[in-house]
Amino acid sequence: MNEQPSLTEVILPEALKFHRAFQSLLLATADAAGNPNASYAPYVADADGYYIYISELAAHTGNLRCRAVASVLFIEDERDAKHLFGRKRLTLDCRAEPVERGTLAWTAIMDRFAEMHGSFMATLRDLQDFQLFRLNPVMAVYVRGFAQAYELSGEQLQQIRHINDRGHRPGSAAAETALAGAEELS
Repeated sequence: MNEQPSLTEVILPEALKFHRAFQSLLLATADAAGNPNASYAPYVADADGYYIYISELAAHTGNLRCRAVASVLFIEDERDAKHLFGRKRLTLDCRAEPVERGTLAWTAIMDRFAEMHGSFMATLRDLQDFQLFRLNPVMAVYVRGFAQAYELSGEQLQQIRHINDRGHRPGSAAAETALAGAEELS
Protein backbone atom coordinates (compact mmCIF):
# COMPACT_ATOMS: atom_id res chain seq x y z
CA MET A 1 0.00 0.00 0.00
CA ASN A 2 1.43 3.38 -1.05
CA GLU A 3 1.02 6.17 1.45
CA GLN A 4 0.44 9.65 0.09
CA PRO A 5 2.94 12.24 1.32
CA SER A 6 1.44 14.83 3.66
CA LEU A 7 0.86 18.47 2.70
CA THR A 8 3.71 19.38 5.04
CA GLU A 9 6.08 17.06 3.18
CA VAL A 10 5.11 18.30 -0.30
CA ILE A 11 3.67 21.82 -0.15
CA LEU A 12 5.81 23.37 2.59
CA PRO A 13 9.21 22.75 0.94
CA GLU A 14 7.84 23.77 -2.47
CA ALA A 15 6.27 26.98 -1.13
CA LEU A 16 9.30 27.98 0.91
CA LYS A 17 11.63 27.26 -2.03
CA PHE A 18 9.54 29.27 -4.52
CA HIS A 19 11.07 32.63 -3.53
CA ARG A 20 14.58 31.45 -4.47
CA ALA A 21 13.82 32.06 -8.14
CA PHE A 22 13.62 35.81 -7.44
CA GLN A 23 16.14 38.49 -6.51
CA SER A 24 13.49 41.01 -5.50
CA LEU A 25 10.09 40.90 -3.85
CA LEU A 26 6.90 42.84 -4.45
CA LEU A 27 5.94 44.83 -1.36
CA ALA A 28 2.59 46.23 -0.25
CA THR A 29 2.49 48.69 2.65
CA ALA A 30 0.10 51.34 3.94
CA ASP A 31 0.65 54.77 5.46
CA ALA A 32 -0.80 56.01 8.77
CA ALA A 33 -4.11 56.87 7.07
CA GLY A 34 -4.32 53.43 5.47
CA ASN A 35 -3.46 54.57 1.94
CA PRO A 36 -1.84 51.65 0.10
CA ASN A 37 1.51 51.64 -1.66
CA ALA A 38 2.86 48.93 -3.96
CA SER A 39 6.58 48.72 -4.58
CA TYR A 40 9.45 46.29 -4.78
CA ALA A 41 12.83 45.75 -3.18
CA PRO A 42 15.82 43.45 -3.63
CA TYR A 43 15.96 41.07 -0.68
CA VAL A 44 17.98 38.52 1.24
CA ALA A 45 16.27 35.59 2.97
CA ASP A 46 17.31 33.49 5.91
CA ALA A 47 15.60 31.39 8.57
CA ASP A 48 14.50 34.58 10.40
CA GLY A 49 12.66 36.08 7.45
CA TYR A 50 13.21 38.36 4.49
CA TYR A 51 15.48 41.39 4.70
CA ILE A 52 15.11 44.52 2.60
CA TYR A 53 17.43 47.54 2.52
CA ILE A 54 15.37 50.57 1.51
CA SER A 55 15.70 54.35 1.38
CA GLU A 56 13.71 56.71 3.57
CA LEU A 57 13.06 58.66 0.36
CA ALA A 58 10.69 55.85 -0.69
CA ALA A 59 7.11 55.78 0.62
CA HIS A 60 7.37 52.16 1.75
CA THR A 61 10.08 53.01 4.32
CA GLY A 62 7.90 55.57 6.11
CA ASN A 63 4.98 53.18 5.89
CA LEU A 64 6.94 50.39 7.58
CA ARG A 65 8.04 52.79 10.30
CA CYS A 66 4.48 53.84 11.16
CA ARG A 67 2.75 50.50 10.49
CA ALA A 68 5.04 47.56 11.11
CA VAL A 69 3.24 45.25 8.67
CA ALA A 70 3.61 44.43 5.00
CA SER A 71 2.43 41.99 2.40
CA VAL A 72 5.09 40.37 0.23
CA LEU A 73 4.40 38.76 -3.14
CA PHE A 74 6.47 36.42 -5.27
CA ILE A 75 4.71 35.59 -8.55
CA GLU A 76 5.56 33.48 -11.57
CA ASP A 77 6.44 35.45 -14.68
CA GLU A 78 3.56 35.75 -17.15
CA ARG A 79 5.70 34.24 -19.92
CA ASP A 80 6.31 31.10 -17.86
CA ALA A 81 2.74 30.57 -16.66
CA LYS A 82 0.59 27.82 -18.16
CA HIS A 83 -2.39 30.14 -17.76
CA LEU A 84 -2.47 33.84 -16.88
CA PHE A 85 -5.21 33.35 -14.25
CA GLY A 86 -3.41 30.45 -12.60
CA ARG A 87 0.04 31.91 -12.04
CA LYS A 88 2.04 30.28 -9.27
CA ARG A 89 2.48 32.70 -6.38
CA LEU A 90 3.40 33.05 -2.73
CA THR A 91 1.87 35.86 -0.67
CA LEU A 92 3.20 36.47 2.84
CA ASP A 93 1.69 38.60 5.59
CA CYS A 94 4.67 39.93 7.52
CA ARG A 95 5.56 41.87 10.61
CA ALA A 96 8.33 44.37 9.92
CA GLU A 97 11.08 45.40 12.27
CA PRO A 98 14.06 47.66 11.68
CA VAL A 99 17.53 46.20 12.16
CA GLU A 100 19.81 48.69 13.88
CA ARG A 101 22.71 49.90 11.75
CA GLY A 102 26.12 48.69 12.91
CA THR A 103 24.91 45.70 14.94
CA LEU A 104 26.24 42.19 14.29
CA ALA A 105 22.92 41.25 12.69
CA TRP A 106 23.02 44.32 10.42
CA THR A 107 26.61 43.58 9.35
CA ALA A 108 25.92 39.91 8.64
CA ILE A 109 22.86 40.68 6.51
CA MET A 110 24.61 43.51 4.66
CA ASP A 111 27.45 41.11 3.85
CA ARG A 112 24.82 38.72 2.41
CA PHE A 113 23.40 41.59 0.33
CA ALA A 114 26.88 42.20 -1.11
CA GLU A 115 27.28 38.49 -1.93
CA MET A 116 23.88 38.29 -3.61
CA HIS A 117 23.58 41.70 -5.26
CA GLY A 118 27.15 42.60 -6.11
CA SER A 119 29.55 45.49 -5.70
CA PHE A 120 26.87 48.20 -5.94
CA MET A 121 26.00 47.30 -2.34
CA ALA A 122 29.29 48.91 -1.21
CA THR A 123 27.86 52.26 -2.31
CA LEU A 124 24.41 51.70 -0.82
CA ARG A 125 25.74 50.30 2.45
CA ASP A 126 27.14 53.69 3.51
CA LEU A 127 24.09 55.75 2.57
CA GLN A 128 22.56 56.93 5.85
CA ASP A 129 19.05 57.31 4.45
CA PHE A 130 18.84 53.54 3.91
CA GLN A 131 17.26 51.32 6.54
CA LEU A 132 17.44 47.54 6.89
CA PHE A 133 14.14 45.85 7.77
CA ARG A 134 13.39 42.25 8.64
CA LEU A 135 10.05 41.03 7.32
CA ASN A 136 8.91 38.13 9.48
CA PRO A 137 6.14 36.02 7.87
CA VAL A 138 3.19 35.26 10.14
CA MET A 139 0.89 33.74 7.50
CA ALA A 140 1.16 32.83 3.83
CA VAL A 141 -0.90 31.66 0.89
CA TYR A 142 0.77 29.52 -1.74
CA VAL A 143 -1.05 29.04 -5.03
CA ARG A 144 0.45 26.43 -7.32
CA GLY A 145 -2.36 26.52 -9.91
CA PHE A 146 -6.13 26.24 -10.24
CA ALA A 147 -7.77 24.60 -7.21
CA GLN A 148 -4.34 24.35 -5.58
CA ALA A 149 -4.26 27.12 -2.99
CA TYR A 150 -2.79 26.48 0.46
CA GLU A 151 -2.74 28.56 3.62
CA LEU A 152 0.44 28.28 5.70
CA SER A 153 0.29 29.43 9.32
CA GLY A 154 1.59 28.73 12.80
CA GLU A 155 5.15 28.30 13.99
CA GLN A 156 7.48 28.61 10.96
CA LEU A 157 4.39 28.32 8.73
CA GLN A 158 4.25 24.56 9.46
CA GLN A 159 0.43 24.32 9.56
CA ILE A 160 -0.96 23.85 6.07
CA ARG A 161 -4.58 23.92 4.97
CA HIS A 162 -5.86 23.35 1.44
CA ILE A 163 -8.13 26.32 0.68
CA ASN A 164 -11.08 24.64 -0.94
CA ASP A 165 -13.96 25.33 1.43
CA ARG A 166 -16.01 27.45 -0.99
CA GLY A 167 -14.77 26.65 -4.47
CA HIS A 168 -15.59 28.62 -7.60
CA ARG A 169 -19.26 29.12 -8.54
CA PRO A 170 -19.72 28.85 -12.30
CA GLY A 171 -22.72 30.74 -13.67
CA SER A 172 -23.27 28.42 -16.61
CA ALA A 173 -22.40 25.02 -18.03
CA ALA A 174 -19.90 26.73 -20.34
CA ALA A 175 -18.19 28.38 -17.37
CA GLU A 176 -18.05 25.06 -15.54
CA THR A 177 -16.44 23.42 -18.59
CA ALA A 178 -13.92 26.27 -18.90
CA LEU A 179 -13.03 25.98 -15.19
CA ALA A 180 -12.49 22.24 -15.52
CA GLY A 181 -10.23 22.82 -18.53
CA ALA A 182 -8.24 25.47 -16.69
CA GLU A 183 -7.73 23.16 -13.71
CA GLU A 184 -6.27 20.53 -16.04
CA LEU A 185 -3.67 23.09 -17.17
CA SER A 186 -2.35 23.39 -13.61
